[in-house]
Amino acid sequence: MADPLITFFTAPKPFTNSHINIIQRNAIQSWKNLSEAVQIFLIGNDEGIAQAAKDYKVQHFPQVRCNDRGTPLISSMLQIARENSHSPYLCIINTDILVLPEMLDVLKVVAGKMQQFLLVGQRWDVEITELLPQNESLFTVIREKIQKVGRLHPPMGSDYFLFPRTCFTKIPDFAIGRAGWDNWMIYKARLEGWKVIDSSQSITIAHQDHDYRHFKDGKSHYRQPETKVNVQLAGGAHTVFTLHDAQRRIVNGQVKSIPLTWKRFWRETEIFPISVLKSQFLGKISFYLFHPQKAYSLLRNLMKKVLKG
Repeated sequence: MADPLITFFTAPKPFTNSHINIIQRNAIQSWKNLSEAVQIFLIGNDEGIAQAAKDYKVQHFPQVRCNDRGTPLISSMLQIARENSHSPYLCIINTDILVLPEMLDVLKVVAGKMQQFLLVGQRWDVEITELLPQNESLFTVIREKIQKVGRLHPPMGSDYFLFPRTCFTKIPDFAIGRAGWDNWMIYKARLEGWKVIDSSQSITIAHQDHDYRHFKDGKSHYRQPETKVNVQLAGGAHTVFTLHDAQRRIVNGQVKSIPLTWKRFWRETEIFPISVLKSQFLGKISFYLFHPQKAYSLLRNLMKKVLKG
């Protein structure tokens, strides 16, 4: 059997919550249905992961480095994916994301045009409370649900990152499932000169709604202490990049430049010192010049610390 084209790797939540169990199994089944070109790694030792890997006949890697709160580190996940796969492309993905087959076609188009890139895209939010069909009708059901109840999520966060295995060879010890690291992925691609490609119009993915009861305080991932650590590891607020910072998009099966608007012009001006000149210092100065309210807030907090000291 030939080596797979893509290795999907993910760190599932515990399967103890009945709803989380359903949506994670739905996601894994959608990946399985893509084709044999997709290899799947479930990473972590939380309850239910080993059984899910056995049920879906995918590979399980229980040993992963975690932070002091027990949250898997993306750096360790990426190392596991590299050391145990031979696919030319890797895809880190959240375990609540349903993926439709066009992802493979888009990847082949992009791979024929460039060697280093990052594929990202918006998601559709859908409410799903039941186990979806485990057969070939799965994709039809997903499309119908998106058409009927889907809500297009704002382009501020990303749920999958697809890239050649030669990219992202080093990554900070980000905590998975918390905010900040996804923005850094786009920032890092721009910093390295890899094309960031917005595939929202060509790759359909759906996020299955869920609450945050898996966190002890019930707060969203944006409000978790580990999110603050992720942003610090990324280098600070000036490294928060989004889909708005993509340079290309996929339209009708073709890779096209995103037209320059005044908004994009000023954003490119803002990030020029860091994305082109590669200067962290100038990048921070530019960020605060373009965001004076954040600069004022930073200065005020510094003054408070000085006065307390």
